Amino acid sequence: MGNNYTSGMSGNHRDLATRREARMSNSTGPLPAASTAARSYPGSFDFENMLVSLRELFALDRQKASQSDSSRCGICYLHFLFSELHYRDEEGFYVCYNCERALGKQTVPMLRRQQK
Repeated sequence: MGNNYTSGMSGNHRDLATRREARMSNSTGPLPAASTAARSYPGSFDFENMLVSLRELFALDRQKASQSDSSRCGICYLHFLFSELHYRDEEGFYVCYNCERALGKQTVPMLRRQQK
């Protein structure tokens, strides 16, 4: 065996150990306290606000679904009063105003027709 070891470490390993010791002795101070305040980053998304909005939407949907003069939109699948829906005869489903506006003249094939 050649004499490649100096005090049990080769040159490469000695350099790694020295860098590791330097990192460990370099005090960066305590970590900042975690804050519960809302953070705003460019392009960030307010997840909590989205959850509140969805809860409100689903509560309204359950309320409308319990009424006898309501049906689901065939696109967004939310409940609306019949007065807020338009029946698309050629495809056979109800559509709400927002979905109808988004669809425009485009036809959408449905697997199952809604009863009018």
